[in-house]
Amino acid sequence: MIKRLLTRQIASRLKQFPAVALLGPRQSGKTTLAKIFSSHYFDLEQSEDQLRLDLHWDSLSRSKQLIILDEAQVFPEIFPKIRGAIDAHRKQNGRFLLLGSVAPSLMKNVSESLAGRLAICELQPLFLAELGKKYEENEIWLRGGFPDGGILKKKNFPVWEKDYLTLLAQRDLPAWGLPAKPQTTLKFFKMLAACHGQIWNASKIGASLGLSYHTVNHYLDYLQDIYLILSLPPYYANIRKRLVKSPKLFWRDSGLLHALLDASSVEALLSQPWVGASWEGWCINQILATLKTAGKNFDVYFFRTNDGREIDLVLKFSKSLWALEFKLTSSPGIDDMERLNSTADLIKADKRFLISKTLKSEVGSRFISTNIHGCLEMLLA
Repeated sequence: MIKRLLTRQIASRLKQFPAVALLGPRQSGKTTLAKIFSSHYFDLEQSEDQLRLDLHWDSLSRSKQLIILDEAQVFPEIFPKIRGAIDAHRKQNGRFLLLGSVAPSLMKNVSESLAGRLAICELQPLFLAELGKKYEENEIWLRGGFPDGGILKKKNFPVWEKDYLTLLAQRDLPAWGLPAKPQTTLKFFKMLAACHGQIWNASKIGASLGLSYHTVNHYLDYLQDIYLILSLPPYYANIRKRLVKSPKLFWRDSGLLHALLDASSVEALLSQPWVGASWEGWCINQILATLKTAGKNFDVYFFRTNDGREIDLVLKFSKSLWALEFKLTSSPGIDDMERLNSTADLIKADKRFLISKTLKSEVGSRFISTNIHGCLEMLLA
């Protein structure tokens, strides 16, 4: 079994808080990871487990054993019980581990019943820092990080991804309150795949679907809530240039993106006109997953002026600002670094990274040319 790097963070939060919510997309490995911590597991989508939990609640709530509650949002009456059990023994930590996919109903119950009593941890699908060099980089990029989506069993890709998205559209999203027909949602998925790495234009997408831009933005909010879509906000700087003010969109999992765009092999992927945007999004998600799992505090943006000067990723830490540019080449040139430096000067970035497929890293005081592995090592250091 692949060791999940979030294990340490969950263990730490369980020592600090009475309850922890482990959130993330469906099928990202939440249940497998949670069962490392306790055998007292209840899948609340199953009526049998709901009954079992109800019958044994008094003894369970008084015990010192960690109780795992999967998909708690489908059994909302459990939240007042959890709050009562916590308040009865407020000094006792590590009592409940709640698993969920950030359905609006889950967050509503958490905020209403467990505010101040619960910590939140986010589990990403498998990423580079967890998979290591045992897996070929292009294969990880192609298939994405879902454990069952082909990264562990190649034959599952891309059939698993297509079935995953169909089930989301037909079952999960309607159950969570998305007011769209499954056919509309699947069409929306396709359009978002075509928009990967581009500036968000809700009016254009809405016109294609016959919907208002308000409705389309509402649909997008749901997909962000369940970890399908990453929306990068623009970074604002006090400069004498007009700036792009709309967010930039990426699919969080490259395997889902490639399934939607019918790229089923590395060779097919590399021949696509959108391959650079795909690789940029994959690198961004590797960086964000690694930083979040390591418990780093940061804000994330992109930067673009109306005349086309751009920084793909801007990371704002407490005492520094980093500019990162991604270029799908094994031989980055001095012109690439000069363009990055020129634009990074506009926002006064402290460090500048040019991320490519290079096999050799060049490290200066502020300017760094490296590959994605080197970038992740430097970020964590």
